[in-house]
Amino acid sequence: MARKEYQQKLNELRENVLYMGEIVQERLRMGLAALEDKDEALAEEVITRDAEINEMYLELERECTDLIALQQPVAGDLRFIAASFKIITDLERVADLATNLGEYTKQATRDLFPDVDVQGIGSDTLEMVEAAMAAYATENVADCYEIAERDDALDERCERASEVVVRDLIETELGDGTDENEIEEMLQDVSRLLLTIRDLERVGDHAVNIAARTLYMAENDDELLF
Repeated sequence: MARKEYQQKLNELRENVLYMGEIVQERLRMGLAALEDKDEALAEEVITRDAEINEMYLELERECTDLIALQQPVAGDLRFIAASFKIITDLERVADLATNLGEYTKQATRDLFPDVDVQGIGSDTLEMVEAAMAAYATENVADCYEIAERDDALDERCERASEVVVRDLIETELGDGTDENEIEEMLQDVSRLLLTIRDLERVGDHAVNIAARTLYMAENDDELLF
């Protein structure tokens, strides 16, 4: 393969990874919207269309594998391909977490704990993924560090939200006269909400992973990898 054609393949890989990022971000938006509006049709769309993301992932995996096996890239090119492969793995997992939001939407029976701003947390995680993909596109090292710092604030926000759910459940929701069936239903809703918070926190973790791989790709710096 001529150098010009090889460089074109690398450019195409970056473009395809960015496109996958756009699709995954849209699915996350859809999952959050379904959860907010209790839109079961939208939730089902997020769930059923996850197969598209999986197919996209496998195709990009083949692209990365072929570039390594057939071209034996060195130095910067090898880091770029390896980082791209790791990033699509994180994107595929973010899509899985968006699918979880669809599942939680279908399971929800009522609104609980209005003090827990799930949509605000979701918006934060979506912005982190957007910023991480933008950093990958431009190899912006400063943004990689900023995303990692934002994750600390997200973790604290998720921890506080989980504490609110548990505290309110103990203090106000389960009185002595509460029917056992009502208790069981309430516990299912609480479990769903805690899982939602956990999954959104994981989206933030994947955004940090993308930033860490971008930093390594651009600077051969593994500081954020561990």
